[in-house]
Amino acid sequence: MVYHSSFVDEEGITKACGFPLLHLKSHIKGPAPVSGQDRTDIVDEAITFFRANVFFRNFDIKSPADKLLIYLTFYINVALKRLEGCRTLAEGTKAIINLGLEKVPIPGESGFPFPGLFALPQSQKEAELLRNYLKQIREETSGRLLSVAYRHNGTPNKWWLAFAKRKFMNIIVP
Repeated sequence: MVYHSSFVDEEGITKACGFPLLHLKSHIKGPAPVSGQDRTDIVDEAITFFRANVFFRNFDIKSPADKLLIYLTFYINVALKRLEGCRTLAEGTKAIINLGLEKVPIPGESGFPFPGLFALPQSQKEAELLRNYLKQIREETSGRLLSVAYRHNGTPNKWWLAFAKRKFMNIIVP
């Protein structure tokens, strides 16, 4: 059984292209509302559920937050693939920074991994809002992922990096 997001209450949540712009406990500047450090956010859920959810080929969507969870699970898979060859935390950090510098595709653009799952942007403003939100959430996810993918002494955690070989929903990671 797939792990679903606990963020099912849609009241008061802004959306862009079907993505809910959920609160983040983040210090990174962006359009996401800031959450308290003591509360669980969607990035915590994505990292916690990743090792279970990555085995599934189908994902039953029960709320818009599940769509964001799917996107983050795929992004974590891509990030782990980039970290696979990095033997130290410094190398891993450099690889993650390079991943963060890449252009963030949004629905309707080539390179977006889930065509048809999300609505196309209705305006340029909505497109930029979504692109900035995805950039912010990817940066936040990358930072938190480094803390679990590498041990405190800077060596790779094989129990995490082994999942770089998995294909989420049968999508081949570039």
